[in-house]
Amino acid sequence: MHPATDALIVIDVQNDFCPGGALAVAGGDEAVGAINAAMSDFACVVLTQDWHPHDHASFAATQRAEPFSTAMMPYGAQTLWPTHCVQGSDGAAFHPGLRTKPAQMIIRKGFRPAIDSYSAFFENDRTTTTGLDGYLRARGIESVVLAGLATDFCVGFSALDAARLGYEVAVRLDACRAIDLDGSLEQMLDRMRSAGVRLVG
Repeated sequence: MHPATDALIVIDVQNDFCPGGALAVAGGDEAVGAINAAMSDFACVVLTQDWHPHDHASFAATQRAEPFSTAMMPYGAQTLWPTHCVQGSDGAAFHPGLRTKPAQMIIRKGFRPAIDSYSAFFENDRTTTTGLDGYLRARGIESVVLAGLATDFCVGFSALDAARLGYEVAVRLDACRAIDLDGSLEQMLDRMRSAGVRLVG
């Protein structure tokens, strides 16, 4: 059992990110077993959930552009995604195999129409907070372990922000899966290592 100062943060294990979903991560459902097993080792478990309005600015359809192209937003370059994790849709629901009862907190992100949110801690402008940092500090959390989808986007950006905020950070690679868009996985692994994030499993 991890000490009470450790938290497990499970990132975006939702139907749309699993096989058959609108933005499926290859083998995304294969991470569920390892995540479920890990939950038993933590007194603090947090789930995050992508939660977009139907016309979110990061959707290629909203911008009348090709999926996976890039657009400039006020906060910088933004990958345009297939429409996914629309609020209240089956695609936005957690994967049915994921244990949700152990979670004490669910953080919904990406609900602001004009800005995307990869990180569990900040929107993509890097300044608008999700409230997760305040919750963890109120719980006395000093160290976080991250798992979920996808390694090279929402998991990776969450890990980088957690390190920037002063947490000790580990990523359970066996409990993650990646999109790997144009080499994004290796780039993110390098960034995490450089930030002092431990890559385990």
